Amino acid sequence: MPPASSFDITSTIDFQEVDNALNQARKEVGQRYDFKGAKAEIDLNAAEKTLTLVADDEMKMNALWEIVQTRLVRRGVAIKNFKAPESDAAAGGAVRRVIPIQQGIPIEAAKEIVKFLKDQKLRKVQASIQADQVRVTSPSKDELQDAMRQLREHDFGVALQFGNYR
Repeated sequence: MPPASSFDITSTIDFQEVDNALNQARKEVGQRYDFKGAKAEIDLNAAEKTLTLVADDEMKMNALWEIVQTRLVRRGVAIKNFKAPESDAAAGGAVRRVIPIQQGIPIEAAKEIVKFLKDQKLRKVQASIQADQVRVTSPSKDELQDAMRQLREHDFGVALQFGNYR
C-alpha cells in the first residue's frame, strides 16, 4: 500500500497584516472629509483577539467598518474571520462595536468540514480534527486535490487555508 498523503486545513489570521491594514484605515479616516471633527477610533487587541471601533453615530460606524474591511481585503486578510455584531452605546453618545477575530477553526465548523468530506463519498479520504485544524489523509493525491477543490467551493463561515501538503 502506498504511503498516505495529507494536508492540513487551518484558519489563521496574520496579525501583522491586520495591524498594517488598520494603520492604513486610520490614515484614510484622518483624511476623509466626512470624518473631519468626528470621533472615529480603531483599536486592535491582539492578546484578546478583538477589534474595537468607536464612532459618533451608526452611519459613521458603518462607514468606518467599510473602510476597515476594504483595507483588510487589500492586505490579503480574510474578513470571514471577523464576526461583526451590532453596535452598542458608548460614553458621550458614541457607538462602539467590538468585533471578535476568529483564530483557528471552531469545533462546529471542523465537524461540518469532516461531515462534508464524508458526504462527498471520496474514496479512502479520511478527515480528523486536531485542536483548531483538520487533517485530511488519503493514499491518492488526486483524491486529496479533489477534496481541496470541493472544500474551496463550499462556504463554512471561516476562511480556509490549506497547508502541509505532503
